[in-house]
Formats: sequence, structure tokens, C-alpha cells
Amino acid sequence: MKAKYKHDWVPSFEAAKAIQSEWRSRVITTDQLGEVRYVAGLDAGFDKAKKLTKAAAVVLSFPELQLVEQVTAQVPTEFPYVPGYLSFREIPGLLAALTKLTITPDLILCDGQGYAHPRRFGLACHLGVVLDCPTIGVAKSRFIGEHDPVPPEKGKWSPLLDRGEMIGAVLRSRTNTKPLYVSIGHRVSLETAIDYVLRCTPQYRLPETTRRADRLASE
Repeated sequence: MKAKYKHDWVPSFEAAKAIQSEWRSRVITTDQLGEVRYVAGLDAGFDKAKKLTKAAAVVLSFPELQLVEQVTAQVPTEFPYVPGYLSFREIPGLLAALTKLTITPDLILCDGQGYAHPRRFGLACHLGVVLDCPTIGVAKSRFIGEHDPVPPEKGKWSPLLDRGEMIGAVLRSRTNTKPLYVSIGHRVSLETAIDYVLRCTPQYRLPETTRRADRLASE
């Protein structure tokens, strides 16, 4: 699985902001995905010196959620940690892992924000556009936006709003646990994104894709 569109991955902050502002127009917010037989999860970790990125990619069958492939890759960490620019730091490693896959996933659940981003171009959007692949942002915490309280039952959700625009959903993935922050990545509508996140979260708070990728990246 390789990138279809490329740009400089170590730009200045001004250039990085310009890339986000320009490329967000390429994000497709409607459903343009076919049959989903394989779902993937991604995660990136860093060594203590923050000089090396270890990225993990796992592919699960869908809807069974059985592991069919997992790979890791290590690349130098070249972009600093700056809120709002996480994709420039993590995607080079994620792409290195994805190129090792022999099975092409039909949908990728990203451990991070998508449309719920100040410039509407978080990691899930960025990766989806670069790959031209359906993606969903599934974050563990809120980055921007406000929302009403979410009912405690699994499957309930509240709109995540920013400046009057609905940028995502605050989703209860397990009864009486902290919610997840779901947003569009690319080629998937928000309604469909919520559905797939719930179907990939049969037992725990996090989707099985994220749980497995987190564990693999931290080994």
C-alpha cells in the first residue's frame, strides 16, 4: 500500500499550515467505499530520545475482526511534536509500515483526529488523501470543539461542534466508559464512520484495530 500523492514531509511550520489549508479541499466527506472485507489500525510510538518512530499496522478481517496481518517499521523522527501538526510527525512512519502489507485494507481506522481539527485536516484526513483510501479518525481525547453530555449507554453520541459546524461525534463505545471522538477522515461520511467504529468495538472502549496496533507499536 503506497502513497498516491506526495509532498515534503519536513516543511517549515508555515509551509505545513499551507499544505493543510490547501489539501483539505481534497477531503471527500461522503461515502466512497466499496465492500469492506479488511479493516486496518495504525499507531506510532517513539523512542526515549524522540529520534526514532516505530509504526505499526494491523489488518483484521471484517466483520469477524480476526487478525490476518501485522507489520512494523522504524524511521527517523524528523518533524517536532506540535499540536495540530501531528500528521507530519507520524505519517512517514505509518507509510513505511503500510508499504510492507501484502493485504490492502478497505478501510483504515486512525488513532487520532480527522476532520475535528482547526483546519479540518487532521491525521486521518491527511493519510486518507495521501493514500486515496477510506479513513476514519478515532481519537481518545478532544482536541477542539464543544459538545453536550453523552448518555452512558453504548452507541449513544453527541455532535462535536466548532464555530457552529459539526466536526465529529462524541461516541460512547462502551457503556459507562469515557467516549471516543470520531470524525471523518476521507471517503467516509460521519454516519458511516460511527457505524464502523461501533462494529469494530465489540467489547472494549477502543476499536480492535486500535488496541492491536497500540500493543504492537509498544512492544
